[in-house]
Amino acid sequence: MTDDSLESGVRPVKSAAYAVEVLEFLSSRQNKPARLREISEALRIPKSSLYALLRTLAHRGWVRRDETGTLYGVGIRALMAGMSYLDSDPYLRLVQPWLDELKEQLDETVHFGRLDGNDIIYLATRESSQYLRVINRVGRRLPASATSLGKALLAERDEVGRLEHMSTPLPRLTSKTITDPEVLRKDLDDTVERGYAVDIEENTTGLKCFGFALHYANPPIDAISCSVPIARLTEERQAHIIDAMSATVAKIERHSPSAVEGFQPAF
Repeated sequence: MTDDSLESGVRPVKSAAYAVEVLEFLSSRQNKPARLREISEALRIPKSSLYALLRTLAHRGWVRRDETGTLYGVGIRALMAGMSYLDSDPYLRLVQPWLDELKEQLDETVHFGRLDGNDIIYLATRESSQYLRVINRVGRRLPASATSLGKALLAERDEVGRLEHMSTPLPRLTSKTITDPEVLRKDLDDTVERGYAVDIEENTTGLKCFGFALHYANPPIDAISCSVPIARLTEERQAHIIDAMSATVAKIERHSPSAVEGFQPAF
C-alpha cells in the first residue's frame, strides 16, 4: 500500500485504502471472480479483516458474490460509478463524434484511451462491422508499454516521465510484447520521429495497431488508436489509415480548447 502521508500531511485511512485496493484488484481480473484466499494473498490483507470488508462491500453493492458465497467480483455500484465518470468527462464527449466518423470512414475498430499510472484505460471503442465477434474494451486496463495508445503517450515524455508510467519488469501479454527496456526506448524514440505509435501483436495476436496522442493537455494523457487484422493490412491500406487518423487528431485538437476549457483530468 502506498503511504501518502508524507506528501499530504494526512495519514491514509487503512480501511478505505483496503476497500479501494480490493475493487481495483477485482476489476483488473477481466470478469474472472476471485476467492477470499486469492484476494488476501495478492493484497496482503488479513483474512479476518478482508472477510468483513467484502461482506460490507457486497451489502452495499460494490462487490458481488456467487451463489456459494465464496467467489467475489465487481458489483453493480462500481459500474454505476464508472458510468458516471464517463458521462461527466468532457474530453470523452468531445472525442466520441470524431470516433464515430473515423469508424465510418475506415470500418476498422478505433479506441480512445487514457493513461492512468502504468496502464491505459479504454474509455470508448467503436467496433468494425467486419468482425464476427464484438469485444467491448471500455473499462479495460492494459499496460501502457504494450499498446499503441500507451506508447504514443509514453513517447511524449522525457526519460523520467516514461519510467514513471512503466512497470518493472515490463509485462508480457503475447510472444511479441516488448519486454526489453532498451528495445522499448528505441521504439518510443522511433514513435517521436514517426509521429505515431505502432504495436504489432504486442497485446492481441493477429492485430496491428496505430496510436496517436491528443495534445489538449501537457503532457498528453489521452490517445486514439486503430486496430487492424494483419491478414488484410496492405501498405496502401496502412497509409490510408494513418492519413485518416492524422486528420481526425487535427480535428479533435482544433475543437478542444473551447469544449473543455477549465477541465484538466488527473494523471
